[in-house]
Amino acid sequence: MADVDRVFIEKVTALYLLWRAEQRRRGQRHRTWVHQTLRRRSQFGEFHHLLQELRLDDGRFQRYFRLSRAQFDALLSRVGARITLQDTNYRRSITAAERLSICLRFLATGDSFRTIASSYRVGVSTVCQIVPQVVTAIWDCLVEDYMAVPTTGDWRSIAEGFQERWNFPLCCGAVDGKHVVMKAPPNSGSQFHNYKGTFSIVLLAVVDAKYRFRVIDVGGYGRTSDGGILANSAFGQALRTGTLHLPPDQPLPGADERGPQPHVFVADEAFPLRRNLMRPFPGRTLPLERRVFNYRLSRARLVVENASGGCTGGSSRSTLKLRRTV
Repeated sequence: MADVDRVFIEKVTALYLLWRAEQRRRGQRHRTWVHQTLRRRSQFGEFHHLLQELRLDDGRFQRYFRLSRAQFDALLSRVGARITLQDTNYRRSITAAERLSICLRFLATGDSFRTIASSYRVGVSTVCQIVPQVVTAIWDCLVEDYMAVPTTGDWRSIAEGFQERWNFPLCCGAVDGKHVVMKAPPNSGSQFHNYKGTFSIVLLAVVDAKYRFRVIDVGGYGRTSDGGILANSAFGQALRTGTLHLPPDQPLPGADERGPQPHVFVADEAFPLRRNLMRPFPGRTLPLERRVFNYRLSRARLVVENASGGCTGGSSRSTLKLRRTV
């Protein structure tokens, strides 16, 4: 009986040792620093191969990045130091130019991280890290130059632009909310579920007469109305408390007898009527004066719809993924 037990134990031990050896062999086989397909990034990756050819053609470069070569180089000079990583003893880091290219390609197309990773010959997790890092660097480096808080003089200049281009006086901007369709994050319930039956976050924007974004608020829940998002935003709170530094009231052109009028923002019916926020008159059977007012207001308000529509022109068919798995 003892001999039988000893043979059994020896067999079990041998099987266990074989299993451990197989596990170690598999672990060593998969424990590589860089996958073989990624090692050839400098030979076949899109940045090292296609982009050098695109630089010879301004039109194709513009269509690829939605930026000209000069704009790309200028942006790289601004954010390059923020997105440059040091080389290690084991491998060279991805250059700032390639990191910027990966981020801009994602912003221009809305492609999945997996698709961009394949074309650039980098890991999916690498793209997951690069995009938010570069976007943050772009915002930090450019916000003061291109998205600075408007001053009283800026608001006055914007109002002059609406008067000249859209024949709507004392208007400091057009306000609207844009739903960005996305895949709902896990355990988010109905927070992002909107009235269209999809999941989204909301971009609230104020646009001037030349289609330029002057104020933005990103991240509102899709289920929240435009009026609710405005009320919860920093812009909406400043508008309510009168701390936007709008120009002082002044008479409408050719209507001095009506006295000074406030500077306003124009919006659609989803927003509440406020002293500095104008919306169309409700109803269909309106007197001529109100119909003309609604026409002028809607005409001025189109700038924000056109501006937000232009931003989604390259990726309107894609769905935003607010998660790391792609």
